[in-house]
Amino acid sequence: MGYKNLQECVADLEQHGCLKRIEVPVDADEEIGCIQRRVYEAGGPALLFTNVRGSAFPMLGNLFGTLERTRFIFRDTLSAIENLVRLKIDPASALKNPLSLLSAIPAAISLLPKKVSSGPILANRTIIDKLPRLKSWPLDGGPFITLPQVYSESPAAPGFRGGNLGMYRVQLSGNAYEQNREIGLHYQIHRGIGVHHSEAISRGEELKVNIFVGGAPSMTVAAVMPLPEGMPEISFAGLLGGQRIPLVNRHGQLPIPAEADFCICGRIMTGKLLPEGPFGDHLGYYSLAHDFPVMAVDEVFYRDGAIWPFTTVGRPPQEDTSFGAFIHELTGELIPTVLPGVKGVHAVDAAGVHPLLLAIGSERYLPYAIDRQPMELLTQANAILGQGQLSLAKYLFIAAENDNPPDIHDISAFLQFILERVDFRRDLHFQTSTTIDTLDYSGSSLNRGSKVVIAAAGGKKRELATGLPTDLALPAGFGAPRVCMPGVIAMTAPPCGSSRNTVDHHLEEFCRFFEQRNDLSGFLLVVLVDDSDFTAKTLDNLLWVTFTRSNPGSDMYGVGASIESKHWGCSGSLVIDARIKPHHAPPLVETPEVIKRVEALAAPGGALYGLY
Repeated sequence: MGYKNLQECVADLEQHGCLKRIEVPVDADEEIGCIQRRVYEAGGPALLFTNVRGSAFPMLGNLFGTLERTRFIFRDTLSAIENLVRLKIDPASALKNPLSLLSAIPAAISLLPKKVSSGPILANRTIIDKLPRLKSWPLDGGPFITLPQVYSESPAAPGFRGGNLGMYRVQLSGNAYEQNREIGLHYQIHRGIGVHHSEAISRGEELKVNIFVGGAPSMTVAAVMPLPEGMPEISFAGLLGGQRIPLVNRHGQLPIPAEADFCICGRIMTGKLLPEGPFGDHLGYYSLAHDFPVMAVDEVFYRDGAIWPFTTVGRPPQEDTSFGAFIHELTGELIPTVLPGVKGVHAVDAAGVHPLLLAIGSERYLPYAIDRQPMELLTQANAILGQGQLSLAKYLFIAAENDNPPDIHDISAFLQFILERVDFRRDLHFQTSTTIDTLDYSGSSLNRGSKVVIAAAGGKKRELATGLPTDLALPAGFGAPRVCMPGVIAMTAPPCGSSRNTVDHHLEEFCRFFEQRNDLSGFLLVVLVDDSDFTAKTLDNLLWVTFTRSNPGSDMYGVGASIESKHWGCSGSLVIDARIKPHHAPPLVETPEVIKRVEALAAPGGALYGLY
């Protein structure tokens, strides 16, 4: 049941025609990432690169590249996990179907890892420079591990029960790191390792850290799972993998999964920070170089036949999109148990995952009111924005279950539903000068920005416009209006020249221009952009441009805007400034020469022919 290591998984996928070996020489510097992204986009197989220039190890890409393949990898355990989830949601269901409880018991035994004295991982030693050196994008600051499993334990209460396994960015070389002796460890705020690091700092200690690469596929998934407090990721890995995770325990050291392919053992150095990055990230832009903790490298282990799994990230959808869909399948039903009253939450992948959330909640306050307005929804919105990684969101659109909204995964229909009911004079609720995603450069500074809740309850208030007025007039400098979807219009605006955290008077004049006109009637949302044709071309483009390039507190304007008792709202269209700003990070662009090499491999007779 399940795979105990990556080698078993690769053999099984190849036997079932789900994996392709690439035996021609390829370069880990941009080329291999360029290939992986194209095969992912085409829904292609997992890729085992057996001839990577400068590397003694094969590299495995696109392992989780489709939701169907991810389900296949964990096919032996999904039903047992589903039964355990149902028991959490409805314990009485076990009385109605006792067999479901019995089937869950063997799976539950896998939650407890087992201690072993040795394992394949300890077979060989190497140095950092001998590891595969993946560089995904041209401006990346060096080679990175893109599927790391970073393990730490509480210095105050060591042991796996208080352990944290997370996927935090690891830079192997470049910048000012001492070669083979130091690596960069970039963990974002809101992450579990931060609690352990804080404890170590308060005790005047270095924090021991082990970085695992490869091993049982369930370990990789567990490292990105948003698990409830008190549930160790290693336990979940055992549950998902269908067998207890064997951990090599060395005296005075952190444990190592016996079946891992690689392990870097070291310590986060006290008081030492060095620039880490840039790195092409999942929002579709670079995260720039900033000071982050430095990890001193003590030992590097690898097993015989070791395989180096990798992914590349960039503007969604990418392979981590499949991760997200799989995680939602496993955990989506648990949301009401964690957030009472909330019926569902969707982190919109096309908008970079974290910037935009859609949600449905109950609205039970004042059920007798004739003109209902959001009340309980606002309580639930605060709970959502205070929950784990959901707290990274900038925009939260939430609708009342009572009003029968569309499915939150039908993004266009859901947004139209909100726009038909929202009252922008009262239904915009801001949190200013708060924390946002470390990777998001739209905010007021690194880690700082704002959030807005847009809530709608009650009946339909208006019809949304679907076509431009024939006599639409625009202020000077604005042009190319394009309808993106009912009620939403994009316009090309002059390039942004205003400094960070300042009001753009051109946009205020734009709003005043329409205060005396009815030209935007039926368009509740106006998005000002650098290229309206690109923005309106697809829904994904609209979502990406609008929500990755704006900070609610500084980039939202309104026709007929006013402040009443410190509450900002507008009587007309809501205007979002989604232009690229001087302080934004650059978008990700592939190197033309690399594209040519990859396209040559994909031509008839080439090693990649037919894969995308």
